[in-house]
Amino acid sequence: MRSPKDFFRPLALGAPDPVREIPFRPSRMIHFLDPSNPKMVAKVPDLVPQVDVLLGNLEDAIAADRKEAARAGLVAVARDTDLGDTQLWTRVNSLDSPWVLDDLITLVTEIGDKLDVIMVPKVEGPEDIHYVDRLLAQLEARAGLRRPLLVHAILETATGVARVEEIAMASPRMQGISLGPADLAASRRMKTTRVGGGHPGYLVRTDPVGADLTQGRTTYQQDPWHYTVARMVDACAAAGILPYYGPFGDIKDTVACEDQFRSAYLLGCVGAWSLHPAQIAIARRVFSPDPAEVAWARRVIAAMGDGTGAVMLDGKMQDDATVKQCRVVAELADALAARDPDLLHAYEAATKEALA
Repeated sequence: MRSPKDFFRPLALGAPDPVREIPFRPSRMIHFLDPSNPKMVAKVPDLVPQVDVLLGNLEDAIAADRKEAARAGLVAVARDTDLGDTQLWTRVNSLDSPWVLDDLITLVTEIGDKLDVIMVPKVEGPEDIHYVDRLLAQLEARAGLRRPLLVHAILETATGVARVEEIAMASPRMQGISLGPADLAASRRMKTTRVGGGHPGYLVRTDPVGADLTQGRTTYQQDPWHYTVARMVDACAAAGILPYYGPFGDIKDTVACEDQFRSAYLLGCVGAWSLHPAQIAIARRVFSPDPAEVAWARRVIAAMGDGTGAVMLDGKMQDDATVKQCRVVAELADALAARDPDLLHAYEAATKEALA
């Protein structure tokens, strides 16, 4: 058994010290970019101010004969773009692919000082993270990096879900975990061809109202991802890392996309993937607390004082448990407002009115 103290020692001579706490930086949308597509790359300067995270995708959706072009394209984007406060992530190819080693060697040694997070697909257990952990330390030492790169796992196999707690705690580098619903559906042999979202056949039905078993019975579509998202959130919370909803594939159905993102937000996710510019605004809106909710949270915090005891506000009891809930919302609002001036103004105005 490895000593917990060893977690905070570099895994290679000359590598930077591991982080002791994952920093929370706004990451409401992880926006996917195909770096091999010149038209998409040309839009990067306009995209950067709109997104919290820009991710150069090297894996799925990149054809085999475009892998090297995508890798080189991401290097160029990192070198040529002023990212400001926007994070730069990458999704490398899967660990069993012929491209992943070159992905890691090239990106860490050439633009490691520009990258924030490396997303690893199809993680099935902590051994996958241990491999990446050691290799990154060796490459960081070679490149002379002064800060460690963080690692993000995608939960997209049944084995990965069964071992999600081990994955979440596998390394100090672990930044977070995303749900990968399409590959996970295939791994589980689920009978859906959708990428995320619900399914009209996955439903519950109200009880019969008479002899006719079809008359007057209402059906409600259910969320087939609820269990997995909730388990992922618990694993991330226990490990002190961040959970994310992954892709919503039906780009045109912005209404259902917003519903799915909001369900993930309410369960504890801090962001989701955006596959198209149309989903950026949805993610920003959903994963930012509503100004009225922030104002109520600050009102409760102010009324509770030191956080002990109980008070009544508008006929609702507030105690130490509710003030903890309110602090979650208020702290998230502070973090987002520090990056988003429009949110700062909205939160300040709503709070001022609520406390008046």
